[in-house]
Amino acid sequence: MKRVSCKRANHRLDSYSRYSIAIIGSLLCNIELNLISKPQVKKIAQILEDCFPNPQVPLDHKDPFTLLIAVLLSARCTDERVNLITPELFRLADTPQKMSKLPVETIQKVIRPCGLSPQKAKAISNLSKLIVQNHRGKVPQTFEELEELPGVGHKTASVVMAQAFDNPAFPVDTHIERLAKRWGLSSGKNVKQIETDLKHAFPMTSWNKIHLQMIYFGRSYCPARNHAPDKCPICSQLDLKTSPKSSKQS
Repeated sequence: MKRVSCKRANHRLDSYSRYSIAIIGSLLCNIELNLISKPQVKKIAQILEDCFPNPQVPLDHKDPFTLLIAVLLSARCTDERVNLITPELFRLADTPQKMSKLPVETIQKVIRPCGLSPQKAKAISNLSKLIVQNHRGKVPQTFEELEELPGVGHKTASVVMAQAFDNPAFPVDTHIERLAKRWGLSSGKNVKQIETDLKHAFPMTSWNKIHLQMIYFGRSYCPARNHAPDKCPICSQLDLKTSPKSSKQS
């Protein structure tokens, strides 16, 4: 039987299948996905639910397009600052059609406080034009099509798929990467492996919610700096007060 490389085979599969295969592949290769026990994982999920039962998307938006733009702007920028900037930008243009007609210089002037404004302004203008030209003015609803847009990486696409289209996804930002390692949910060396580990740890039906809960929890109780494990609702339960890995990654 002729063997087909994983690279060629994955190219033919849709996004959902590719990520499912990534998880199965990790299991078959005996990759150690969970460093803590299943009861501990359930405890984490319960604490997250108790602390943040109804987490909202931290970026202000009204539809998939404004969410896409807000997430793009959040790269190397706080959500709070993005929320201060987007009202003015969306007052000028809140649809792909309007944004595609807005001069790049105008976009850049408005979003300058978000940082990386030349690159972000160009990406916003070009992706708006592509959405109009190739997608009838609607934000595409697949990972492949989203990631083909300028300035849109896998994390941005994951946020849009999860929060705009309710498609199971587990976006990994700096907060989630930190917590996944600190809590022993992943020892992944890269974002892709951490995402795979988290998807294995939690039920698919909870991914979209838990990713938001982890963001809020990290900001409120488990920060990168000046972290007090004994006061953290989760770290104290997991007995991470003297964990070498925890202290190094804090």
